[in-house]
Amino acid sequence: MRVRGPSSSWTTCTAVARTGAGDEAPRNAFGAASGGLCWTGIPFGLDVRRSRWCAAPRTSTWPRAVALAALTGRLVSVERNSETPMASRELLARDAHRPRYHFLPPANWMNDPNGLIHWRGRYHLFYQHNPLAPVFGPIHWGHVLSDDLVHWRDLPIALSPTPGSEDESGVWSGCAVDADGTATVLYTAMRKRADGSRSELPCLATSSDDDLRAWRKYPANPVIAAPPPDLDVLGFRDHSVWNEDGTWYQAIGSGIRGSGGAVLVYGSPDLRHWDYAGPLCIGESAQTGEMWECPDLFQLGDRHVLIVSPIPLGRTIYMTGEYRQQRFIPFYQDDVDDGGCFYAPQSFTDAHGRRIMFGWLREGRDEAAVRAAGWAGVMSLPRLLVPRSDGRLGMQPVPELRALRGQQTSLRDVSLVSPRHLDVSGGALEIMAEIVPGTAAQVGISVRCTPDDAEQTVVVYDAMRTSLGVDRTHSSLDSAVEHGTHWARLELGQAEPLSLHIFVDHSVVEVFANGRVCLASRVYPTRSDSLGVNLFAQAGSAHANALDVWTMASVWPGAD
Repeated sequence: MRVRGPSSSWTTCTAVARTGAGDEAPRNAFGAASGGLCWTGIPFGLDVRRSRWCAAPRTSTWPRAVALAALTGRLVSVERNSETPMASRELLARDAHRPRYHFLPPANWMNDPNGLIHWRGRYHLFYQHNPLAPVFGPIHWGHVLSDDLVHWRDLPIALSPTPGSEDESGVWSGCAVDADGTATVLYTAMRKRADGSRSELPCLATSSDDDLRAWRKYPANPVIAAPPPDLDVLGFRDHSVWNEDGTWYQAIGSGIRGSGGAVLVYGSPDLRHWDYAGPLCIGESAQTGEMWECPDLFQLGDRHVLIVSPIPLGRTIYMTGEYRQQRFIPFYQDDVDDGGCFYAPQSFTDAHGRRIMFGWLREGRDEAAVRAAGWAGVMSLPRLLVPRSDGRLGMQPVPELRALRGQQTSLRDVSLVSPRHLDVSGGALEIMAEIVPGTAAQVGISVRCTPDDAEQTVVVYDAMRTSLGVDRTHSSLDSAVEHGTHWARLELGQAEPLSLHIFVDHSVVEVFANGRVCLASRVYPTRSDSLGVNLFAQAGSAHANALDVWTMASVWPGAD
């Protein structure tokens, strides 16, 4: 999936370019071999808006040894100095909007999660990354690993565009599998054509080292030469791969002109030679969009789940149903997340048999703010996917996140007839609450509140709507950021309380409710005292059976 971000600003860099598989040669700012010349430590920058090199502003906060790539009509790949990510994180740590325990890169642009895999006891997260600027641009695969899904270690960029190849304009989204002891990724290679159009074709790369640092692209890429010739497709990108009875299958996101979004299936004996097996599923454009990005097909319990991100809907939907003979028949459909910023998720099965999903949380602020911040995009918390008897997709935060809990504040058996200001505050919190709505028209919890409530983000259950919402009407005094309310349908059963699990992480508010509803939102308070938490009921009375709030530790140095 691709989006166009705001115009970019500055970065500081050192030139390195790939000349072939495993070979690297220094390059100067014009893309020519420089015999080792590089500008490490000198404040040069790339103004991507004007595609020219010039001295970086003295106010630039970029580290001195981030990779400098040259653009000369074709992309030159970027390698990060091993010390650079931590330096970048420390320089940006004081940003009041920068999350402390959600994953995001050291700096610059990030979108889709890619290549999720539990490899030799460690979790690997790859991600769509522009290492040059905090805007969508020349996409590489960033790479981090973790022992616990919580604390992440930055590794060098895993995959970069190769000049003159199918992926010279970008290494777009893909997935990873363990192929008999060899980590293998299928990704979309993007290449711009002279007429302004582009090709999107599946390519393969492999790695077998413990940390998956060294990747080799398949010399005969692309592994599929073109979309099916008898289909007029709208897009041919993003991959989900699985093995079924000894045969590999690959689902590719697409759309069929005049019909709707679609997922196409190919089969292969070896991940390198593929035959078209037909459409896995085709939607109707009026209901589910014209093109389906980032397909993800997997079994969960006794059902299968298909997740897609439809264009132009700008959200992610899931379908549960039956899969047989490379066809998917949906029985139930709903949104994965109704918070307005969650998109392009990917899931994987870890060594413990758990299905875990990450998604991209987009920014909700204007171009000037993104340029000034120097970073864009946050990964959702890892979500554990669980089957439900009602056919829905159950989601809950992974239990490993409890390791970040600090000071705890608890309340029990509290009657609510008016707002209650809690004796707790912070920009990084975990909140769990069980509330019986009673006769109240609305109940919920406000976070990121100022003492006078001039700024607040409200997580609210509306009994008349039978819906849960995240109300950002007063989340910020900055008129340039996104406001408004996002709602998710939530019908409580007889005697079922409202169960809220809220994660506040500076500009991220991620809400899990009753095991079946999620809303992730971005908020940007302007005041330094927007740290309060309120419990409330309106137009009636309610009862809070229990409420627990924990401060949450940062997983990044210098951020507490």
